[in-house]
Amino acid sequence: MAKSYTVAIAGATGAVGVEMIETLERRNFATGSLKLLASSRSVGKKLPYRGEEIAVEELTHDCFDGVDIALFSAGGGRSKEFAPSAVKAGAVVVDNSSAFRMDPDVPLVVPEVNPEDIAAHKGIIANPNCTTIIMVVALKPLYDISPIRRIVVSTYQSASGAGAKAMEELRVQAGQVLAGESVTPQMFPYQIAFNLFSHNSDIGDNGYCEEEMKMVDETRKIMHDDAIRVCPTTVRVPVFRAHSEAISIEQDRKVSVEEARAALAKAPGIAIVDDCEKNYFPMPLEWTGKYDVAVGRIRDDISCDNGLALFVCGDQLLKGAALNAVQIAELL
Repeated sequence: MAKSYTVAIAGATGAVGVEMIETLERRNFATGSLKLLASSRSVGKKLPYRGEEIAVEELTHDCFDGVDIALFSAGGGRSKEFAPSAVKAGAVVVDNSSAFRMDPDVPLVVPEVNPEDIAAHKGIIANPNCTTIIMVVALKPLYDISPIRRIVVSTYQSASGAGAKAMEELRVQAGQVLAGESVTPQMFPYQIAFNLFSHNSDIGDNGYCEEEMKMVDETRKIMHDDAIRVCPTTVRVPVFRAHSEAISIEQDRKVSVEEARAALAKAPGIAIVDDCEKNYFPMPLEWTGKYDVAVGRIRDDISCDNGLALFVCGDQLLKGAALNAVQIAELL
């Protein structure tokens, strides 16, 4: 008889939490039972799972008894507060926040890239930042051909990265602008409809924002290569779902476009969308709701000798968050 697991989702009513529930169901994860946890204001709300309605319980220190795997997407503060209690109760935590990502005792895992790191966990496994996940899935097959020495990446990050309320803000603002009404930003610092702006995380002394430094630090940790140089520019764009990234890399040796395309085509978690004749490449509209990372615009970087350039797109709520967490749970 196949083993089944008691799974808890902390932050179950948020955008990523809802995707976690749906992803567990779609992938037929071996859940014997599912506990949905959230703040006190969500207690009693019911969410569907496998034809049933499961009531949300309050996230407390005592709610993890009997839980095998706890998927956390409740924010960094709550992860730091409650994840140790889950581990103490015997659960393995897969955390979607930034709370533990750079902790040297916590594996930072993308299953297509470094699944072997899971074995080193001490109760907590971290899900990387969404932009980092999407990028390293696309770059790992190229790194395996020839080590990557430098990455220059610009992101086009959808409203979904800031949660369900941010997606609703984009929808409302678009209607207000089209109706000639004034717009008052709430979730974002600036108008998101028909606009774009630098990612709304704090700028550090080096001129890079928190989101950008996550891409630097997390990429090095996941790839086990502190020598990789990363220059990121992260931008919010008026797209509901799915992040896009323009990436240029410099490698130890020259990798041809044909060699790169062949490696990407056979790599897990990647779909090639690269039709130059039709000028058809990855688009967030088409990649919303899909598991794979779309890769296209595969071409020589004509600004350096050993360079390649590409354009990638991935659903931030799925591969960038919920799906990656569930894949880690599957490996567990």
